[in-house]
Amino acid sequence: MKTILAAASVAALMAAGAARAETIAVSMQSFDNNFQTLLRQGLQKRADEVGGVALQIEDAQTDVAKQLNQVNNFIALGVDAIILTLADTSAAPGISAAAESAGIPLVYLNLQPANIDSLPETQAYVGSREAESGALGAKAACDLLKAQGKADSAQVYILMGDLAHEATRERTQSAKDTLAAGDCKGATIADEQPAAWQRTNALDLTTNWITSGRPIDAILANNDEMAIGAIQALKAAGTPMQDVVVVGIDATADGLAAMGAGDLDVTVFQNAAGQAASAMDAAVALARGQTVERQMMVPFELVSPQTMAAYAGRN
Repeated sequence: MKTILAAASVAALMAAGAARAETIAVSMQSFDNNFQTLLRQGLQKRADEVGGVALQIEDAQTDVAKQLNQVNNFIALGVDAIILTLADTSAAPGISAAAESAGIPLVYLNLQPANIDSLPETQAYVGSREAESGALGAKAACDLLKAQGKADSAQVYILMGDLAHEATRERTQSAKDTLAAGDCKGATIADEQPAAWQRTNALDLTTNWITSGRPIDAILANNDEMAIGAIQALKAAGTPMQDVVVVGIDATADGLAAMGAGDLDVTVFQNAAGQAASAMDAAVALARGQTVERQMMVPFELVSPQTMAAYAGRN
């Protein structure tokens, strides 16, 4: 079990005027996930800014059983609040019930819990409306396909994230709905496969699509990591990048670098720092007996080669 401990010293807490440190425990879906790493860094940064917070962060390694064990340990330790990025969003109702029974506030971050509409009073969700990202990316892809004269005939492939995540389902469905309702309603979804947010998985899937011999006009990926994997496969096969529209989500540093190189056509900025800061603020407020909004949404923003400079360093 990977663990990061970052407890402020007693002297530092006293200097900040704090009588005691709130202990905030965090279970991350995966330390190996690029965007989850950005969230983890954002949580640590905000905890340092707030002061008076002893932060414990553990890695669930995408294993729901491991995450449940971590949550049970947090509850046994009597931490002041818990922050989770879920390994499996369907596990949320049981986790919520356990935390509520123990009287420990809980904040879900980034990955929407299955019980989002029935969270207890001392629990909240901080994230973004996932359908927005899929729709923004698909609309931009359609505009590019239309400019190429392919709007009515495009063969579109979708690289999905982890099927256990609501984000995967909403990003994928909203992308398909957007294509079907707009100028690209004649486009065909040739295939959609889960690559679990991972670059290497996406590379393998895209390689399979290429070797099948079927035409590929666009690849819509649920995140930048998978989009980059698709790009690597296309380039390895000698496919001219101008022949395939590639879309990602997150506007990570690697994603923007791929865009700067002319390989990634579109991405959608997901504000990791904003989500993490809001989650930490909510956890601290709940630990101090204050009330917060049950759902706090940070908007997605479309990023193109023309606007990418404004997003450099933000994720």
